[in-house]
Amino acid sequence: MSVADPQRRKVYAWEDREVAPRDQSMVPYARLQGLVDHVWVQEGLSWAPLVRPLTKKARRTVARATRLAIEAPEELASWVLLHELAHCMSSTAEERSDGHGPIFVGLYLKLLCDYARMPREELEASLRRARIEWDPAARAVFVE
Repeated sequence: MSVADPQRRKVYAWEDREVAPRDQSMVPYARLQGLVDHVWVQEGLSWAPLVRPLTKKARRTVARATRLAIEAPEELASWVLLHELAHCMSSTAEERSDGHGPIFVGLYLKLLCDYARMPREELEASLRRARIEWDPAARAVFVE
């Protein structure tokens, strides 16, 4: 486990147990930017990240995100898109990031509940059981 991102493995394991089974939907690459733009506007944010192709060299990476871009394959699970959007929202253009910390998890939880219509109480209970910290008041880190 990384010292800089101590919750990473726990978050991935939690997703495998709690999130992925609740949402099997896949989004084709051609629709990703529209969904990113929609979520960004609904969250009251400006300058949505750009969606661009994930490099063919990225064999172990499902998708990747910074504040400014999401790299995605030809098809992406919708919950993975929300995961990447939470990374965009918990990062700055200067590449400071919360990793998989409490701000990221708080944002991700909100996105899962608002856009994938997952039950907040059940997800919060599962986060507590997994000993994953989250900030229930998390908001995009670049908003003043």
